[in-house]
Amino acid sequence: MHGITKKKTIFDLSATKISTPSTLSQALKDSNWTQAMDLEIAALHKNHTWDLVDQPAAVNIIGCKWVYKLKHKPDGSIDRYKARLVAKGYHQTLGLDYFETFSPVVKAATIRIILTVAISFQWEIRQLDVHNAFLNGELKEQVYMTQPPGYEDPKFPTKVCRLKKALYGLKQAPRAWFQRLSSALLQWGFSNSRTDSSMFLSFCCFHNSDSSNLCG
Repeated sequence: MHGITKKKTIFDLSATKISTPSTLSQALKDSNWTQAMDLEIAALHKNHTWDLVDQPAAVNIIGCKWVYKLKHKPDGSIDRYKARLVAKGYHQTLGLDYFETFSPVVKAATIRIILTVAISFQWEIRQLDVHNAFLNGELKEQVYMTQPPGYEDPKFPTKVCRLKKALYGLKQAPRAWFQRLSSALLQWGFSNSRTDSSMFLSFCCFHNSDSSNLCG
């Protein structure tokens, strides 16, 4: 085990002299953050996240806010400016705009077992990162949200957003994403593990040189 570790290098990120804005007014003063918000809004519209509708009577209207974060490269330099529109889930009301919130989380023991088996059989391991995963979750509840700060429609300033897709911050967002992912995997031929609901298996059979079946 000698020589397998490397001393952790800590970079002084303060040297960049770029502060993360805490308010919308601060972000609007920097074109980098403005561009990041424009990209986020464009992605939300492309994903058909909401429809603008007249505010219905006797419904709960939740708020939303911008969250800013600087993404850094391994050497400490700035990679990109990230702006994310987050729903104020603490404005939601149980039984009105959300019901179930539970979403399965993969067990650490499952990951260790899979890696151990993969190494033993010399399987190829691949990792997939879904960009803005929660935004792909489809909502079954009727959730209404105010228009994004700084991006209100000038033609319809009094209208509200009726959410069709989940947003970060919603109480049911993790559950909605898991349901969307699991239903897609099952349609593609995967089967759900009985021991860990977050693990999906795909079995394919092929023949080796002695014509015996091998499944993996």
